[in-house]
Amino acid sequence: MPFDISAAEKRNTQQCAASLRDAARNTQHAIPLTEARNPATESIDTLSTLDMVRLINTEDARVATAVEIELPAVAEAIDRIAERMGRGGRLIYAGAGTSGRLAVLDAAECPPTFSTRPEQVVALIAGGAKAITQAVEGAEDDTDAGIRDIAALEVSELDSVVGVAASGRTPYVLGAMREARRRGALVISLACSRLSPMEELAEVVIAPLVGPEVITGSTRLKAGAAQKMVLNLLSTGAMIRLGKTYGNLMVDVQATNTKLRARARRIVEQATGLSSDAAAALLQACGGEVKVAIVATLAGVASDEARRRLTAAQGVVREALSVKREA
Repeated sequence: MPFDISAAEKRNTQQCAASLRDAARNTQHAIPLTEARNPATESIDTLSTLDMVRLINTEDARVATAVEIELPAVAEAIDRIAERMGRGGRLIYAGAGTSGRLAVLDAAECPPTFSTRPEQVVALIAGGAKAITQAVEGAEDDTDAGIRDIAALEVSELDSVVGVAASGRTPYVLGAMREARRRGALVISLACSRLSPMEELAEVVIAPLVGPEVITGSTRLKAGAAQKMVLNLLSTGAMIRLGKTYGNLMVDVQATNTKLRARARRIVEQATGLSSDAAAALLQACGGEVKVAIVATLAGVASDEARRRLTAAQGVVREALSVKREA
């Protein structure tokens, strides 16, 4: 008899709602929502492979909705992060396990995508670099390591520190958040459980409640997907606010390989209306600087003047286009 996905979805919705209500009454010592058992998947090992992946996919569909509910908090975090970064601050993630690896991934993508300096978006992971590719047993339980890692970065009131942990109670992350708060940094919590110890340390709380995992406690699944989505929103939103895009064009891209050089040429084409050959020639004349090529063309000025305008506009293309020519 085929597995009834619709019936499972209805049953899971009701049971998940009850779980979420229970989670709202959690105390610090109760089992977090991310560790609860999912009633809809208790017999997942008896299903056909197709029904199994359909059920997993049904659970995954909850992630975007859970993130959507948190968008006001995400938007607040973005504005506050961007304001600090605009004054020279950094975006710093602190996580362990899957959460830490996702944070490392997000930080690593910022330099090639937005031309940020490596020290502008930083990820701390319990256990250090080794923990990126393999489990480091006990590292997440080291509260003092979180404190030391934040202290080593000399975190200040200009910085924004995002604690990332599915359960909201990982000791390493709590240590990092506590030290960041002591130093006056903006502290943000990203967890998939409510009324967690992390919330008590945060000025902005982001908590997409995706419900119990398909495989009990395997937070690399829905919780990991939700955290990845929120991290994408935080870094991308902050970079847009900082003028790292022109419309939806990646104008601060570092054209360091063949694929990215082709992308840079297309961006100039799309922003200016130039032909492919003309855009390539312009980019070469502008030293490969996409923003300079765009401003030079749209403002009708030489590359040196385009650079001056961009400097005056703090690198924001739209503002550079309104800067007057130097007398």
